[in-house]
Amino acid sequence: MIVLIDLAQEDAPDCLIETAYEHFGRLDVLVNNAGWAPARTPLIKLGGNDQDRILAVNLRAPIALARLAATRMAAQESGSAIVNIASTTARRMPSGEAVYAAGKAGLIAFTHAAFAELRDRGIKLSVIIPGLVDTSLIPHNKRLDRSLMLRPEDVATAVMMVVNAPAGVCPVEIVLEPQRDPMRGVN
Repeated sequence: MIVLIDLAQEDAPDCLIETAYEHFGRLDVLVNNAGWAPARTPLIKLGGNDQDRILAVNLRAPIALARLAATRMAAQESGSAIVNIASTTARRMPSGEAVYAAGKAGLIAFTHAAFAELRDRGIKLSVIIPGLVDTSLIPHNKRLDRSLMLRPEDVATAVMMVVNAPAGVCPVEIVLEPQRDPMRGVN
């Protein structure tokens, strides 16, 4: 099943959860992995539309999706997991990424607070905070060694660590960093 939904649209989370539930009949795992940001842009040059889209895709939509999924999962009364994908940008706060960093930091805070609310309902709630992942979101830079970046499979493995954690155990926060720094020498 392929469903294309623009998570910047306010009704997108409702549509996505309803479509998944209609297709599968239940919801056991939600991975909030969508992300969007324009190329690094100084805050004073960032337009209002870009700012709104960054926060909509990186914070508002994951919160709405988690709320909708948790409602369904709690009613199922069986083990379920919600995994949010943030970014180390939330903690490093590089120049030109102020709003993106704020959105991802908000997602980390949301995950911890929502875990406290949902832990007694049998829902695992975790946030994975990866460093640079070799995806199309990262522009090519001759000084950036892409071979040292995390791979999408690395993040997927961490998601499965959460999903497959023993009953009664929830790795609430997982930080993933490449063994060697792919940003060495990049300003």
